Amino acid sequence: MFIAMNRFRVRKTMEEAFEQRWRSRGSRLHEMAGFAAFHLLRGPESDDHTLYVSHTIWKTQDDFIAWTKSAQFRDAHKDAGTGPSLTIGHPIFEGFESVPMTEIVNQTNAFSD
Repeated sequence: MFIAMNRFRVRKTMEEAFEQRWRSRGSRLHEMAGFAAFHLLRGPESDDHTLYVSHTIWKTQDDFIAWTKSAQFRDAHKDAGTGPSLTIGHPIFEGFESVPMTEIVNQTNAFSD
């Protein structure tokens, strides 16, 4: 399993606009092999921003890389950078591969065949 996350520092008072932008944008993630789930997470607030994370789960890192090189990715991001700036700086990407664990710890496997 591979988890891809982008952290966004959303300007104070722009949280609803940021969430609406995500709600209204077209997603083609479901068209991609290996895609399992997407979540937009709202995190802690600080003086000048609220932290958000976009979180996708993929079967493999190769599946995620294929997404980043796809027409679906280009289509989903075609409007990035347009409109008023809702964030402070650029998003920060973080990618994580799962560590194999024992069956007791890893009781559910979303990718079992």
